[in-house]
Amino acid sequence: LFLMALFIFAILILMAPSSNAYWPPSPGYWPSSKFRSMSFYKGFRNLWGPQHQSLDQNALTIWLDRTSGSGFKSVKPFRSGYFGASIKVQPGYTAGVITAFYLSNNEAHPGFHDEVDIEFLGTTFGKPYTLQTNVYIRGSGDGKIIGREMKFHLWFDPTKDFHHYAILWSPKEIIFLVDDVPIRRYPRKSGATFPLRPMWLYGSIWDASSWATEDGKYKADYKYQPFVAKYTNFKASGCSAYASRWCHPVSASPYRSGGLTRQQNRAMRWVQRYHMVYNYCQDHKRDHSLTPECWR
Repeated sequence: LFLMALFIFAILILMAPSSNAYWPPSPGYWPSSKFRSMSFYKGFRNLWGPQHQSLDQNALTIWLDRTSGSGFKSVKPFRSGYFGASIKVQPGYTAGVITAFYLSNNEAHPGFHDEVDIEFLGTTFGKPYTLQTNVYIRGSGDGKIIGREMKFHLWFDPTKDFHHYAILWSPKEIIFLVDDVPIRRYPRKSGATFPLRPMWLYGSIWDASSWATEDGKYKADYKYQPFVAKYTNFKASGCSAYASRWCHPVSASPYRSGGLTRQQNRAMRWVQRYHMVYNYCQDHKRDHSLTPECWR
C-alpha cells in the first residue's frame, strides 16, 4: 500500500505543471529595496494636463479622455541612476493608449534626443497588455528614430495590482526590471549606440492610436474613457547632472561595478524565453546596419 501511494504521489508530481513555467526564478537580489521612495511633489512636477492628474496619499492618478492626457517630469536631470515606480494600469479596452515611464532629454535636445522607455501598450478585450522597452540615441522627430524595442507579455495581470517597474541606467549598461526581476540588459558597446547625455524622468498617458496596438490596427475608443493609470512608490536615485564627477553610478546587482549575478541572469533568461514577444535584433525586416549592437 505504501509503495502504491508513493507511486501515485510520484505520478501526480510529474503531471503537475512546473511552477517554473509560470513564475520567474528568484533573482536573489532586490535592488528596489536599496533605494528610498520619495513623495511625488519632492521629485516631480506636472508637465501637461494638470486637470487630468490627482494625488492621494502619494499615489498619483493620471488619465486620458478625448480632451487630454497627462504627464509629469522629474525636477532634476540625471546622468545615471535607478528609476522606479509601482504602476497599475486599467483593465478592459485600452487599445491605442500608452502608459509610459521613461527617461528622455527631448526638451533639452529637440529633434536629436535620447530616450529609454518602459511603455504599456494598450490592448483589446481578452488580450494581455504588451510591455515595451525601448532605447534610442540621438533620435529625431522626423520619423528617423532607430528603435531598439523588446516587448513582453508579463507573467501577471498588470491591471489587478501595483507592480514595480524600473530602469537602471549607468555609463556601462541599461537594465530594465519588473518586480526586481531583470527582463532586459542593454550594454554599452559603443558611444554611438548608448545614451550618455543627462536625462529627466517622465511618466505619461496619451493617445498613440496610430501604432500602439497591433501596429495601429485597433484605435483608442473614447466610449471607454477615462483611461486611468496609477503610480506610486517613486524612486529616482543616482547621480544628478549637477553631482560631482566623483559620484559613483548605482548598480542593479550586489556588484558595485554593475552587471548581473548568475541568479539574476538566470531569471532574465527565463523571462526572455517564456514572455518575450518581440526582439528588434531578431527582426529580419530591420536594417541591422543601423543597430550594430545586434551583431555578435
